[in-house]
Amino acid sequence: MNDDLALSLTDAELDELDLFLRRHNSDDGPLLDGVHGLLTALLIGPERARPDEWLPEVLREPFADAAEGSRILSLLARLSDSIPLEIEHERYEPILGEVDTDAGDSALSAAGWCHGFAQGINLRAEFWELRLEQDAELMRLLNPVVVLAIESGALETDDSVAALDDAEYDSYLAQLPETVGALAEYWRVHPPTTREQAATGSASSIEFRVPPGRRGGRWLH
Repeated sequence: MNDDLALSLTDAELDELDLFLRRHNSDDGPLLDGVHGLLTALLIGPERARPDEWLPEVLREPFADAAEGSRILSLLARLSDSIPLEIEHERYEPILGEVDTDAGDSALSAAGWCHGFAQGINLRAEFWELRLEQDAELMRLLNPVVVLAIESGALETDDSVAALDDAEYDSYLAQLPETVGALAEYWRVHPPTTREQAATGSASSIEFRVPPGRRGGRWLH
């Protein structure tokens, strides 16, 4: 494994962080998939957020003791640091939840990840809003996330949108790694302009409209 990717959490560490979040955020806070979506949006977007901005969105209760705090903060820091490196090395995979199906088995769900991603966008909503108004390419790149977010209820739209069937849903899930990489590249090449930076500062939130057309995809898992 590339030395940079050693920052990525192991399966055991992900389980540890997941268990902590389930114990402390079961009512209203994000679980592991939501935290991953939140961090992804902030790390690939127009302006990165400091830990003191996003940690209150993730941690809703005080730590039991200093040792627990040190451990969880270390895992969160490594999770955050690993995302840009995984994108750079084309190893990024969204952390997805699971839901029970009518057939009695389970299926992957982007609901939590999309809720977190939408939350991350809204922490930098002014930049996203200004650019989305001016550049249709950004909305085109964002479309798979928007479709999944609307399907899951993470975003609202005034448009009438037909529900996805299982094959369509799986197709959009498969597009997420490529979509995240494309959005990261977009903001790297087209960072906020001086005018956009000067225009920001007012609190806002985003409601997306779904552009016409859907792109195909393939499983990357």
